[in-house]
Amino acid sequence: MSQRVRFIALAKVAFAVTVWGASFIATKIALQEISPVTVIWLRFGIGVVILGVIMLAREKVTLPSLRELAYFSLLGFLGITFHQWLQVTGLITSQATTTAWIITTIPIFIALLGWLILGEKLSWISAGGIALAGFGVLIVVAHGDLGTLLHGQFGAPGDLLILISAPNWAVFSVLSRRGLQKQSATQMMFYVMSFGWIFTSLWLLAAGRLHDFASLSTGGWTAVLFLGIFCSGLAYIFWYDALKAIPASQVGSLLYLEPIVAVAVAAMLLQEPLLVVEFFGGALILFGVWLVNRRRTLESPPD
Repeated sequence: MSQRVRFIALAKVAFAVTVWGASFIATKIALQEISPVTVIWLRFGIGVVILGVIMLAREKVTLPSLRELAYFSLLGFLGITFHQWLQVTGLITSQATTTAWIITTIPIFIALLGWLILGEKLSWISAGGIALAGFGVLIVVAHGDLGTLLHGQFGAPGDLLILISAPNWAVFSVLSRRGLQKQSATQMMFYVMSFGWIFTSLWLLAAGRLHDFASLSTGGWTAVLFLGIFCSGLAYIFWYDALKAIPASQVGSLLYLEPIVAVAVAAMLLQEPLLVVEFFGGALILFGVWLVNRRRTLESPPD
């Protein structure tokens, strides 16, 4: 592999990780003007168009069978409609920085699912990493005041929804493995995202939120377009392009930068406080995830 190919691949991963880190902030900005379902519908409607155009330009498109369509519809509901409902609704009250730290635990839940369902081995070091990351999450959610947890207060109301979204994405990732072995990543993601968008369209109509579009200001449209074009379109393409060019371990290692990006952007644009105790909790999460993930490869991106 030439240095140029490797550099381009790493640059694509860095781009994807950066925009995914900033996606939580863009979502909170959009939520100031429109409802969660409208944010999701616009974001993934744009994403479907971009993925579709790139897929048609770069690949020979194959039509899935009815069985594959049912499989993609399940993934679309879990990975797009339900997952985004959890995250976007959670972000109404949860801080963007807290969300980013919690989402970092997804590899923990993937490892647990592999152990519980697939019979994969879980070493003592990995088990210690899971415990360490779990303790880090408690510190981040409680903002260092662990006494609040003893009184049944688990951070902001949205923090619990964000926490639920992590194992949900782990389930989505494990279920996606079979499809990724048979389909190209771009085509599979296009079908999955399309089904997720269709389900969200039904939700949008049922909720009667079509009037939301008129509420968007220039800043709101900027946030939505950023989410659709960069986070749901180009980032997925770049991620899977990089996986084809360099080892998955190198691609996955850059994901540790995602919460750092989120913290920095949230401090600048949302004025969210930078608390030393939260950085400590975040460091525990990252170290715990590293212990669990050091011999694993990451196939699905976290957002």
